Amino acid sequence: MNPLDPLIQELKKWPGIGEKSAQRLAFFLLSLKQNDVTKMAHTMVDTRDSIKYCKDCFNISLHDQCHICSSTKRDRASLCIVAEPKDIFAIEKTHAYTGIYHVLGGLISPLDGVHPESLRIKELIQRIQNNTFHEVLFAINPSIEGDSTSLYLTSLLEPFKLNITKLAYGLPMGSDIDYADEITLTKAISARREITNSIPIMP
Repeated sequence: MNPLDPLIQELKKWPGIGEKSAQRLAFFLLSLKQNDVTKMAHTMVDTRDSIKYCKDCFNISLHDQCHICSSTKRDRASLCIVAEPKDIFAIEKTHAYTGIYHVLGGLISPLDGVHPESLRIKELIQRIQNNTFHEVLFAINPSIEGDSTSLYLTSLLEPFKLNITKLAYGLPMGSDIDYADEITLTKAISARREITNSIPIMP
């Protein structure tokens, strides 16, 4: 048995890591000093244990409220809806958006067992009812699941008479926002367009 096999199998669980990449990482870890490996392991555990979800937007945070929601410099009339916290990190790098966020916690995908009630849609409606937003921006991956989620939310939010927009074309179909380069994402945010079509609300 390969003595590194248990480590390789664990590393393969990471996104984008195949057999060869896992093997290279395993040998890299083996080359590090014991103190460096211990520090890395402790950092991973400490980070996982200390992470919370913001009580307002559900972004990851070290406190009850994330640094974006607690900032006095953000435009609180603009709400950007994203699927995961990693999408916020990608958008923030562009410095093209200055509003606040709402993390759904995924995308509607019945085949994967993810239905509307599985997401933070009820919390989204409550935020919109309790606050005054002039714009709701959908920054959701251009995929079948992403489009279905956007259309569902558009129909759900229609009674609120909001200006609902989405990222402009430029992101390839099926791509992930967090993989987009900053220039492409900046253009997609700056040229965002209004959503006018809607579909009946899913039962």
